[in-house]
Amino acid sequence: MRAGATAILLLAATARAFAGEPESCKAVRMAEPGWNDLAFTTGIGITLLNALGYEAKSQLLGIDVIYTSLKNKNLDVFLGYWDPAMVAYYKPYKEDGSVETVRTNLEGAKYTFAVPTYVWEAGVKDFSDLHKFADKFDHKLYGIEPGSNQLMLDAIKDPALGLDGWEVIESSEQGMLSEVSRRTRDKSFIVFQGWAPHPMNTVFDIKYLTGGDKFYGPNFGAATVSTQVRKGYLQECANVAKLLNNLTFDVDYENRGMAYIMDDGLEPADAALKAIKAEPARLDTWLAGVSTYDGRPGLAAVKSALGLQ
Repeated sequence: MRAGATAILLLAATARAFAGEPESCKAVRMAEPGWNDLAFTTGIGITLLNALGYEAKSQLLGIDVIYTSLKNKNLDVFLGYWDPAMVAYYKPYKEDGSVETVRTNLEGAKYTFAVPTYVWEAGVKDFSDLHKFADKFDHKLYGIEPGSNQLMLDAIKDPALGLDGWEVIESSEQGMLSEVSRRTRDKSFIVFQGWAPHPMNTVFDIKYLTGGDKFYGPNFGAATVSTQVRKGYLQECANVAKLLNNLTFDVDYENRGMAYIMDDGLEPADAALKAIKAEPARLDTWLAGVSTYDGRPGLAAVKSALGLQ
């Protein structure tokens, strides 16, 4: 009887190990605010989780609603904490411990003035160089949607830059990039709001200007993006936590993935699948030590589910 009882206990332990994570972890609730970079990376996360046997879904929500929902445990995972852009949003949730940061998933992001490389080679390498070529620029800076160009407006007001009388042309992201396209075709001068990750970095040959630390921060308005979760989630769902700790990106990869959405018109899930299939070696890092929901080896399962075997 004692041997039989031991065998039963061993079988039960094996069954528990194979069962993987608790049933409460199967549904993974995610969200993003409608930014193309976060739509793409969230698409990657959902594609991997679903291939592992989870039921991952994302909602399109405002940043403030995302944080409230994480605090109230109505969301589990957010892949898009931009620092410093979201510091003020995150501050109260950081202080009360209701939202936890897992890790940085992207380094090298930036946001500042940009020019075509031929303009940079002509001598416009710093904010302080702009006024020297005022006539070539038609005394204009090109921005995006009204309300999103305050830093450009602040630069114009700074007497040290000599931009008095310059105008910020506000339209939209697409309108701005259409103007960049037109100007680069005839090699005329333009200075515009640039950022990375974004397909503009691969579509156009551009350079970012130094000298904007006062407005955009150091290192070309450098930023990082981090993964965040609701309090306690990493302990409750350790296998998803392992994936989240592995899941990192780079600017070039996101540039290409965003182009699938913005230029090719793919849905985020389709863009994610295309990007994964284009560079399947990334799966080795992302899925190291990760299992399926029911406890099987994760890498083999994902490759099989995505047609990579």
